[in-house]
Amino acid sequence: MKRIILRVSGNDREKFLHGLLTRDVPETGLGYAALLTPQGKYLADFLTFRDADAFYLDVSADQAPGLAQRLAMYRLRSKVEIADSGLSVARGIGEAPKDAVVDPRPGMGWRQYATEGGAQGGDDIDWDAVRVENIVPQAGIELIPNESYILEMGFERLGGVDFKKGCFVGQEIVARMKHKTELRKGLVRVKGAVAPGAEITNAGRPAGTVHTVSGNRALAYLRFDRAEGMETEAGPLTLV
Repeated sequence: MKRIILRVSGNDREKFLHGLLTRDVPETGLGYAALLTPQGKYLADFLTFRDADAFYLDVSADQAPGLAQRLAMYRLRSKVEIADSGLSVARGIGEAPKDAVVDPRPGMGWRQYATEGGAQGGDDIDWDAVRVENIVPQAGIELIPNESYILEMGFERLGGVDFKKGCFVGQEIVARMKHKTELRKGLVRVKGAVAPGAEITNAGRPAGTVHTVSGNRALAYLRFDRAEGMETEAGPLTLV
């Protein structure tokens, strides 16, 4: 999947971004964060890092224009500039190049940033299998803008939200889901008769949907109270 690395610079960049994102940009290494709607729904997710002059958001190419536009909307009078950095990114599993950084999401390996076209690697890896194994959602598949809730998508386990950082856009809704409710739905790994987009039922009642598939396992968005005895038209499913 093609990625765009947005560069956020200017004197107000830290205050600006930290008032918006679900997790602050770390001092070193990579972070994982999202931008939400005021209603607490997912808009975009990205890896974050910084250098002495700017912050960087590593986002899917499909989401980059909308993310840049939304950030510009929030900019108001802040001294901030948002632009394509011109960087490229490579990723891999196993031994990493010396200048690579660890992806903070469990099992997602390393990432290497370089000038456009300079970063290469990871093309021979079955990343869907990696995501299924580690229950990592992807934008546009499991993560649906203006629809998904990040806690249901596992962002707390993935390190993509910080409940101690203070306010961010949508924070009140996320905090309420964390502290005052019990999640009834969420992203899980299932095994059995799986096909992308298949409806999951339980005794004829809707229970969820199959998303990314790898072999006979898949990521699925599921009602937890209907997990026992779930099935698709092709056969039964179990949690794994």
